[in-house]
Amino acid sequence: MKTMTCNQLAGACDTTFHAATFEEMGGLCKIHAMDMAAKGDKAHIEKMEEMKNNYMTKPEEVQKWFSKMKQEFDALPED
Repeated sequence: MKTMTCNQLAGACDTTFHAATFEEMGGLCKIHAMDMAAKGDKAHIEKMEEMKNNYMTKPEEVQKWFSKMKQEFDALPED
């Protein structure tokens, strides 16, 4: 298991997530971000809009971002 924060995953807070794989980590963060946005949390909504506008409209940018985040995850020590 490894630990990352919402901030480390380009999010808006210090909530921590624990996962065995990067894909699982991303899923946990996505659920958290969607939940916070549904609650009207402006910081999370802004980060989600930023990600959508800067990365999600260009497949090559999504892949670069995903690769960078996965490398960061892989470099983390096990809990």
